[in-house]
Amino acid sequence: MKEVLLKVRGLKKYFPVLSGLFRRQVGSVKAVDGIDFTIHSGEVLGMVGESGCGKSTAGRAAIRLIEPTAGHVTFLGQDLLTLSKQQMKEMRKKVQIVFQDPYASLNPRKTVRESIGEALLYHGLVSNKQEQTERVAEILHQIGLQPDVMNRYPHQFSGGQQQRICIGRAIALNPRLIVCDEAVSALDVSVQAQILNLLAELKEKLGLSYLFISHDLSIVRHICDRVVVLYLGKVMESASAEELFSNPKHPYTQALLSAVPKSHPHEKKTRIMLKGEIPSALNPPSGCPFRTRCPYAQPICAETPPVKIVTDKKTGGQDHTYHCILD
Repeated sequence: MKEVLLKVRGLKKYFPVLSGLFRRQVGSVKAVDGIDFTIHSGEVLGMVGESGCGKSTAGRAAIRLIEPTAGHVTFLGQDLLTLSKQQMKEMRKKVQIVFQDPYASLNPRKTVRESIGEALLYHGLVSNKQEQTERVAEILHQIGLQPDVMNRYPHQFSGGQQQRICIGRAIALNPRLIVCDEAVSALDVSVQAQILNLLAELKEKLGLSYLFISHDLSIVRHICDRVVVLYLGKVMESASAEELFSNPKHPYTQALLSAVPKSHPHEKKTRIMLKGEIPSALNPPSGCPFRTRCPYAQPICAETPPVKIVTDKKTGGQDHTYHCILD
């Protein structure tokens, strides 16, 4: 059995809503509302859902880029939420993130050498500028760029090259886990393929694991081992990629898959149309949060959320899926 790298249980992230002259809290936006997931060593876990479902917030809260409201997060058996700033500094070497917009995540005033090599000096992985330059050259070679670009600035690169630099910055510290937050969604399709191939190559060479956040189900099916489906901050379904794409259990998952474009003009596909708009995370529906848009909703859905069913008891409940109560 593979080593458990990241284990998340009951993760919540609420953003306070303030009002009035004295800025009193009048409510909370429940961006992430009690989700569970596990990432094993060498695994790619996909996290999918509509815009605003809480994917990016969940990924950032899981690695304490933003502080969770509640929940338990363990990385290699160590409780992340109890670590001090100094301990988190050490942990940052093992967990990195690649953001959606490469240009916005790169400092326009810093060269490639500084963007990639700054963390090497900060964490003491190199002792001087010469070692830093040599290590940056190695990383540039790994991400498919020439070492002579290290003195250039971000605006001198294309979007795909900028994202390669961001990936290089992420792998510089030899991490175990990288959170890819919509890492290819801002790129052209041809460039997306190149970046995905790079991620797959680095995964094999460096023994990486990924939390791959995306809204493109075709990409998720291609690159991910398991998939978690989020809606309004809650998990609707969690299963292996093969099982989820071949036999989706929850109506929301079925609706998402029905919206994927046909792979061939003669392919027959029935689109599941959803009613209404996505409810506000400030006041989500009771029971199953998807019931207000579900074509199969019944009165019981207002009382009972999707049922968590353990699929492998040998792992102590770490492997599980969520089934719609109408299934």
